[in-house]
Amino acid sequence: MSTGPSLRVLSYNVHRWGDDREALARVVRACAPDVALIQEAPTWWGTRRKRRAMAATFGMTYVAAAARNAILVAGSTEVVESLHWRVWRPFVRRRLRLIATQLPGGAVGGRVTLGGTDLALVVCHLGLHIRGRQHELEQVLRGCRSFNLPYLLVGDLNEEPGGPVWDRLAAEGLTDLGVDVGPTYHSDNPERRIDGAHLSPELSGRVIPLDTVAGVTRADLAAASDHLPLLIELTPGRTLAG
Repeated sequence: MSTGPSLRVLSYNVHRWGDDREALARVVRACAPDVALIQEAPTWWGTRRKRRAMAATFGMTYVAAAARNAILVAGSTEVVESLHWRVWRPFVRRRLRLIATQLPGGAVGGRVTLGGTDLALVVCHLGLHIRGRQHELEQVLRGCRSFNLPYLLVGDLNEEPGGPVWDRLAAEGLTDLGVDVGPTYHSDNPERRIDGAHLSPELSGRVIPLDTVAGVTRADLAAASDHLPLLIELTPGRTLAG
C-alpha cells in the first residue's frame, strides 16, 4: 500500500457496454478508480450520450475519446490537454480464406498531475491482424511520445506476451506491470493475457490483484464483460526491475 500520493487507474475493455451493465457498474465502483481508461466503449448512434450514461453508472465523468477508447474521471481528478488520434488500419482484413471488415482504430490520452509530477495516460485497442498490430503500435507510441512526459500505456493488445507487440513495448523501455497478473481473457474462464499495462521507467506502479478489492466478485467479473480489468496504482518515482 502506498503511503504517498498515488493515482488509481482502471483499464477495462467493457465489450461495448453490451453485457450485464449492473455487474459492470458494481465492478468499476468497487475498484474506485480516479481515472478509467476504457476500450470498446459504446459507439454508433448516440455515441456521446451512451458514453456519458455509462460513465454516470460508474459515478464518473466522460472526458475524451478516440474510436472505441475513452477516458473517464472521478471526483476532482483532472485529465487535461487530451490528445486523440486515429490509428490507420485496413478496412478489410484477410486471413487464409476469411475476409472480414475491421472497425477504425484509435488511441486517446491526456495529462494528469501526481504529487507534482506530470504524466500522460494513454489507452489503445490494437487490431486482430498480427502485422497490422505492429504498425498500429508504432502509431500509438508516436502519440505517447508526443506528450513529452512519462506515461502509462494500457489497452487490449489482442496478443499474448512473447509476441512482437510485447517485444516492441519492452524495446521501448516500458515496464510490463501485469507480468504476474495472469490471464485476462475470457473473463468467465481466463486463459490468455491479452490486456496490457506498460509504464515509463520514470514512474512507479503496480497492478492491484482483483481478489483483494472488496466488492469485486468472480460472478460480476464474468457477467460484466468478456475481459478482466487491470486496476493500477501509480506513484511518483522510478520503477525498479524485478
